[in-house]
Amino acid sequence: MKNTMQEQVNEGVLLPLMEAFYTIQGEGFHKGTAAYFIRVGGCDVGCHWCDVKESWNPKLHPPTSIETIATEAAAYSNTIVVTGGEPLMWNMDPITGLLKEKGLQTHIETSGAYTFSGTWDWVCLSPKKTKLPTEEIYPHANELKVIVYNNDDFRFAEEQAAKVGDRCVLYLQPEWSKRDAVMPKIVDYVMKNPKWKVSLQTHKYLNIP
Repeated sequence: MKNTMQEQVNEGVLLPLMEAFYTIQGEGFHKGTAAYFIRVGGCDVGCHWCDVKESWNPKLHPPTSIETIATEAAAYSNTIVVTGGEPLMWNMDPITGLLKEKGLQTHIETSGAYTFSGTWDWVCLSPKKTKLPTEEIYPHANELKVIVYNNDDFRFAEEQAAKVGDRCVLYLQPEWSKRDAVMPKIVDYVMKNPKWKVSLQTHKYLNIP
């Protein structure tokens, strides 16, 4: 007898797909490059400033075959970014296996709050105070992106930077609604601490989906 739909979701054979789209990456290390985004539903990290809160409840998004997702992705781009929501709520091994079989580059954007799974060419770790990353993800992080909402986020950023590897690229990014207030502080901080770089949500300035 076939596994139930929920069992297939738990195994990562089906994923609660919120949306998938081809666009230009707007922030972080790969900004300005074309990529196909797979947005997986489900997140309980609870960022009050999250701009995709509709992704939080996985029950709102249809369980979709990873074969369907991977085939569609391969038609658009060589670079696939899995995001959320929080994609590590689900087992990422099956879908990344399929994407790698197709010769695609696999990237993930994650808070790191759940067990690390999947085979990734690039891991963007964006930790949140509300639900901290697991210790296992830090060695895998290629990019650390800390969202700055208030002054305490600089302390948090340094705390997180101390846990990643030496080759991890460090970014401070203003929370969009506070950008005018925090950007001067970020600029000043980066100039005094040049191991950090400034990340902007350029897609919002350019009205790119």
